[in-house]
Amino acid sequence: MTISEMMNKLIGVLSEKRYNHSIGVMEEACKLAAHYQADVRKAEIAGLLHDCAKHIGEQDAFLMLRRYGEEPDEIQKASFQLLHGLLGYYIAKEQYGVNDEEILRAIYWHTTGKAGMNLLEKIIFVADYIEPGRVFDGLDEIRKTAYSDLDLCVQLCADSTIRYVLSKGRLLHPLTIETRNDMIMKRLIGSMPKNKLAE
Repeated sequence: MTISEMMNKLIGVLSEKRYNHSIGVMEEACKLAAHYQADVRKAEIAGLLHDCAKHIGEQDAFLMLRRYGEEPDEIQKASFQLLHGLLGYYIAKEQYGVNDEEILRAIYWHTTGKAGMNLLEKIIFVADYIEPGRVFDGLDEIRKTAYSDLDLCVQLCADSTIRYVLSKGRLLHPLTIETRNDMIMKRLIGSMPKNKLAE
């Protein structure tokens, strides 16, 4: 399926706002991929399709995930908005013909992130956060950091998510905390003198 075909299919199922967001994420992901010398084509597809399951209702989402052998954890069950990344993996594969595992995993992890994300996963995680349609306090700093230090930007996105979730009194998924801590640990280890690392 070509990008144009994917767009035509996507516009038929998503709201106008969600579709425009998806285009924004796709465009931002392409810029980040070019900047960090990642695969732009993969970033384009993953960015476009990252929310391809967003239109699926709660009951259907749970039924579909079980059919695919996915059992959401207790926090995901209580926080329906976390399910669309997991389900998007399968929708992208079955309905949009995506067979590249790296693209599919970037879609899968884009909501919570995880420790040990690869470059494409980080790009989609960040692009979803900083695409031009987003407007909230502190975003300018995050956008600037995206093109100077991607790992720090992932941490800032996770920090912002954590603050937002806590302010709403909602459940915080441990994977978001792990994402944040992983980025901090990478920088701490990277800043240590080699003789300290050898001890």
